[in-house]
Amino acid sequence: MDSSVSPTHGEQEMRVWNGHYACTCYHPLFVFNQFGDLGRCALRPGNVHSADGWKERARAGCGALLGQGLAPLFPRRCAFANPEVYEFLEAEDFKYAIPLPCQRRAAGSIGYLLKRPVGRPPIEVRRYHASFSYRAQSWSTPRRVVAKVEWHPGELYPRVGFVVTNTTRPAERVVAVYNQRGTAEQWIKEGKNAINWTRLSCRSFAANAVRLQLHALAYNLGNFLRTLATPEPIKDWSLTSLKERLIKIGAKVVSHGRYVAFQMAEVAVPRTLFAEILRLIAELRRPPDPAPA
Repeated sequence: MDSSVSPTHGEQEMRVWNGHYACTCYHPLFVFNQFGDLGRCALRPGNVHSADGWKERARAGCGALLGQGLAPLFPRRCAFANPEVYEFLEAEDFKYAIPLPCQRRAAGSIGYLLKRPVGRPPIEVRRYHASFSYRAQSWSTPRRVVAKVEWHPGELYPRVGFVVTNTTRPAERVVAVYNQRGTAEQWIKEGKNAINWTRLSCRSFAANAVRLQLHALAYNLGNFLRTLATPEPIKDWSLTSLKERLIKIGAKVVSHGRYVAFQMAEVAVPRTLFAEILRLIAELRRPPDPAPA
């Protein structure tokens, strides 16, 4: 789950100045799964908090995952670090790994890791992890907190980060899962660059909300193509590459009496690769029902 910014450049309804992004904008919210598929998105005014409306989207998005037998896991930013989020996710039996704003009381639990290591400073990064039980003043119950401490060459003080979680994984694994939050930012960037879902120029807010849903549909179709029908040589192509080198490729249309031929250049996608894409798409189709005996 992540929020983003969609700058506005006209008289769109409910456009508002956002001091964090320093522009007049909308502030949409997105929910992705681990494959980059966009499960939910909502258009919001530009001045709402990053976590505004999180509960409705989280319940809807996680309900779909639970129906598939998958266990939702929420790695997010500090904007979602509040007791209401923790209590909701725990009540729904969802796992989470959410960053905790640095607090002095929490830092006191890892004081032994904050002392400069003895000896000559190394040329590589020294990284330490710790796990402890912690209860902030606004929490109703103690929760597990994982700490990561990094000593970088040439820096006087360590870099410290805290993640609150209800998982039982080792501290290193919790941090690794939390670090995957950057993939959501990458998917949002692809939606902006390849699909242009920030282009919300309608006058009314409702019309722009519909346009965002149409952009989301186009994004999912592109992501389905990338994850389900892309051969190995181009498996790592971005949505922008797929759009520019496969979808928008030029062709010459030759019409005959019984068929129409599309003559396409093989510079970006050779004919063997194009045929493999068509084969993978055909395999997604449901097989025909057997003929009655």
